[in-house]
Amino acid sequence: MEITYASPSSTDFADGSSMPTSTRPVRIIPLQHPSTTSSSSSASSSTWAALSRWKSKVQSMTWVEWLEVFLPCTRWIRTYKWREYLQVDLMAGITVGVMLVPQSMSYAKLAGLEPIYGLYSGFVPLFVYAIFGSSRQLAVGPVALVSLLVSNVLSGIVDSSDELYTELAILLAFMVGVMECLLGLFRLGWIIRFISHSVISGFTTASAIVIALSQAKYFLGYNVARSSKIVPLIKSIISGADGFSWPPFVMGSVILAILLIMKHLGKTRKYLRFLRAAGPLTAVLSGTIFVKIFNPSSISLESVGIAKALAAKNGYELDSNQELFGLGVANIFGSFFSAYPTTGSFSRSAVNHESGAKSGLSGLVMGVLMGCALLFMTPLFEYIPQCALAAIVISAVIGLVDYEEAIFLWGVDKKDFLLWTITSTTTLFLGIEIGVLVGVGVSLAFVIHESANPHIAVLGRLPGTTVYRNTQQYPEAYTYNGIVIVRIDAPIYFANISYIKDRLREYEVEVDRSTSRGPEVERIYFVIIEMAPVTYIDSSAVQALKDLYQEYKLRDIQIAISNPNREVLMTLSRAGVVDLIGKEWYFVRVHDAVQVCLQHVQSLKETPKAADPSSEERLSPFQRLIKQRAEDSSVAELESGSKDIDPQLEPLLSRKSS
Repeated sequence: MEITYASPSSTDFADGSSMPTSTRPVRIIPLQHPSTTSSSSSASSSTWAALSRWKSKVQSMTWVEWLEVFLPCTRWIRTYKWREYLQVDLMAGITVGVMLVPQSMSYAKLAGLEPIYGLYSGFVPLFVYAIFGSSRQLAVGPVALVSLLVSNVLSGIVDSSDELYTELAILLAFMVGVMECLLGLFRLGWIIRFISHSVISGFTTASAIVIALSQAKYFLGYNVARSSKIVPLIKSIISGADGFSWPPFVMGSVILAILLIMKHLGKTRKYLRFLRAAGPLTAVLSGTIFVKIFNPSSISLESVGIAKALAAKNGYELDSNQELFGLGVANIFGSFFSAYPTTGSFSRSAVNHESGAKSGLSGLVMGVLMGCALLFMTPLFEYIPQCALAAIVISAVIGLVDYEEAIFLWGVDKKDFLLWTITSTTTLFLGIEIGVLVGVGVSLAFVIHESANPHIAVLGRLPGTTVYRNTQQYPEAYTYNGIVIVRIDAPIYFANISYIKDRLREYEVEVDRSTSRGPEVERIYFVIIEMAPVTYIDSSAVQALKDLYQEYKLRDIQIAISNPNREVLMTLSRAGVVDLIGKEWYFVRVHDAVQVCLQHVQSLKETPKAADPSSEERLSPFQRLIKQRAEDSSVAELESGSKDIDPQLEPLLSRKSS
């Protein structure tokens, strides 16, 4: 549907008096304005509609779907292909289980606990997560970063040699589980989106360096201060150099070299990928056999007897809230069986996926293998050298040092590189808690800054089309004298309205006349605001828009609004802004607004002349009809951009003013 504008002259625009209209009418698409009653009831109706949709969805759910909500494992159990999946799941479970046993002991030492608690943490949580978790490849258990956090938090409360330390670690697992369950139940998984990848990468890189340095004492043969800051660690390593011992250093270095070589071969050669998982077990076995045979006195041992105590690639949907709930339940149940906080492991999950795991059955196999280790293998752990466990930790965290990400960010986005640098630096020098808080805080500050200073573009018309684009991106786009077209690429609310008003004032003054066309006028008469990208406008912004309208009115400038969405238009209507500006100044397209505004500008420039009806009267009715059709066809072709345009023949521009 189209309507025809017959634009009044300059006098009519200024004081409302009637003057002759343009000889060429302007066809525009009318904007549909919502009624006041529908505007006022839209919020409540949309809420009721959402509630009714949720109610109907709940009522239509079958008992099978309800079972899948509370027990996600039924999703893969119902569709499990036993002949196709069983063998690969068993192999994947055994492969990762072999990797998990030595890693869990190593990470427990990193957390300041006896290695047996690492085995406990890799036992019960595996079974619980397989039932309540939604991922079919995630390998749950102790991990390096969580172990470092546990050590850093609890060591400030009580000494790690105290029994209370172990009790607090188990209590911490329960508290973490409750928190994760609450986040999952209240569907707050979206909070994680505010932690950018740059923050995570910078944090893990710095934490990996701290973890590696904290394990140096098992290589060097003397105690190193327990700290999450790099400076105290380096000072302690340097000051204790007199106690250096060669045997643990040589053994630890050899085992670390073996681990890294096996890890590299497992990643680069498919037929040797089993070496990646077998590395930790090889390190433990080789170290234990060496100590058992030669029994070197300068290498410390551990006595840990019982008496001493991904979704998209695999074609299924992953629910982040269900993941939080599953991990929370796993931690809660794990705390009842002497486990400290656990989560999903990057390295073990990658091995699980590469080994072909198809379902949570692989996690159950890992749990069975861990149970067997607890029942039958603990006497053998007495001879495991601590440098072997330290080598396992160091080989695992080396992969977390993500310097390649820093290089990538430097070339792509300097702001993200700055965020990576700030997070990693503060983590290294101020500790991991402060580091992650600073990283998240700076990340949020960047988000707020971007929101408070949105991108605003001056639009120009692309030659030969009715398309209007950013003049900075498209230098060939041209503007019209007396008119500024501005696009706001963000929601408008209290935090950014002041910035938007300042930019609008700048655009009013700083006009590039080198690419402008149309009647030669000395100033701006119209400001067209393209609102297609504006998804929301609040009450503060509405009031500021009213003030801006009044400010423009005093300077004889008219605001025109282009393409606001329904919600924005209803907000403006309820606030009275639509009636204040005038419904005739709201348009579907930028081009419609330009046509109407350009007619006004042209009428302001030209001196009104009395219409000469004699020439029109001399034409026969048939000649007038042909002339009108020719003009209509020309305008339609020009507006659609389907015709090469001579700038002097554009709609609304007389030959002398173009």
